[in-house]
Amino acid sequence: MPGSSAPFETWLRRFRPAASATWSLVCLPHAGGSASFFFPLARALAPAIDVLAVQYPGRQDRRHEPGVDSLPELADRIVDALRHLDDRPFALLGHSMGALLAYEVALRLAGAGLPTPSHLFASGRRAPSRYRDDRFHLSSDGDMLAHIRRLGGPGATALDDPEIREMVLPVIRGDYRAVETYRHDPAAVLDCPVTVLTGDRDALVSAEEAHAWAGHTTGPTDLEVLPGGHFYLSDRTGEVAELLRRRLLAAHRPARPQADEGGRR
Repeated sequence: MPGSSAPFETWLRRFRPAASATWSLVCLPHAGGSASFFFPLARALAPAIDVLAVQYPGRQDRRHEPGVDSLPELADRIVDALRHLDDRPFALLGHSMGALLAYEVALRLAGAGLPTPSHLFASGRRAPSRYRDDRFHLSSDGDMLAHIRRLGGPGATALDDPEIREMVLPVIRGDYRAVETYRHDPAAVLDCPVTVLTGDRDALVSAEEAHAWAGHTTGPTDLEVLPGGHFYLSDRTGEVAELLRRRLLAAHRPARPQADEGGRR
């Protein structure tokens, strides 16, 4: 592991270390979310799959750091941390905003000549090429809170506390700004398999918008629809964990790609 591992330790959390795992799964949370969102999944997948959850600035143990309201900048900084991944095959799983980040991170890893993910799991998010005229980052605090409560995400009730709301709402607004101002590069495509996961009552992702992920990779794509809304994953951890195991552990273990000169290996 060349150089300092400080970016790795700053950005990635291991809740259930799994040294004997054959796969690593890097998980990227939703807007306003934190690494702890994936604690139940890490527990369900250990020790076969080593789960590493990304911790964005501005939340939990990084709450004193300024948030990043640009999705490309956030992706660049995550790539820097992933240079220090262990030498085992890995996949990316992103939920909502995290799905867009996973896509951009995968593209940047390939562009930098670094090892790339063998699979991408895009959860709760329409394809990068499918835009809606959402402007929640410009809305009032009241409208933003109403939107969050409608989604019913984990910790939404905590926003009833004025002190928590004052601390968390700017972070959420910055994340929404990052997502709502993001525009993908039509010429950039992945080459790995993509599995799209969505809740059957998720108002933020239509069937057409989910299927459109197929246009963002030269690899195969498939769609898994589970019962639930935008945060179906919170209620369906066991089913999602089993799906991930099937996709990763049943597959032939791939060799890690060799990085180009100047890359990690």
